[in-house]
Amino acid sequence: MPIYSFEGRRPKIDASAWVFPNAVIIGDVTLGREVYVGAGAILRGDYGSIEVGDGSAIEEGVIIHARPEDRTSIGRNAMLGHGAMVHNAVIEDDAVIGMRAVVSDYSRVGEWAIIGEGGLVRNSQIVPPRTVALGVPVKVVGDIKENHIQMWTWAKELYKGLARRYPAGLERID
Repeated sequence: MPIYSFEGRRPKIDASAWVFPNAVIIGDVTLGREVYVGAGAILRGDYGSIEVGDGSAIEEGVIIHARPEDRTSIGRNAMLGHGAMVHNAVIEDDAVIGMRAVVSDYSRVGEWAIIGEGGLVRNSQIVPPRTVALGVPVKVVGDIKENHIQMWTWAKELYKGLARRYPAGLERID
């Protein structure tokens, strides 16, 4: 598994987190309890810091980075969809970032906010808590509903379960 320190900056990975063997973790990256990091994800804390809160899912192909001496923060129970990119931003607890969405520098996605697939959260843009935002750039189109919370809570529990199951269940067969 490619996990690297860089100039004294070392990753801190909770023992209950799962990092897929071909994901790349570099430098000042902290992964909390039951974090799932999927295949091909890149978390690059070489000159900035990355923090991923307990129970968050970083799906396959996600890229996370931070500017020099700055920070990218992913809250607890957040979900970053396949191929999403987060750069020097704040994703609050329980937020959902759709597949291939981009969250750019100095932006903030509020607690339980949902960014739709392919959305672009522009530099310094703020997406309020408990809203759904879509488009390029994203615009708030409504508030989350109880069915959103139920569906995404189920999905997040699925990934926490994968973080527990993969260590014993993954077998390379080539």
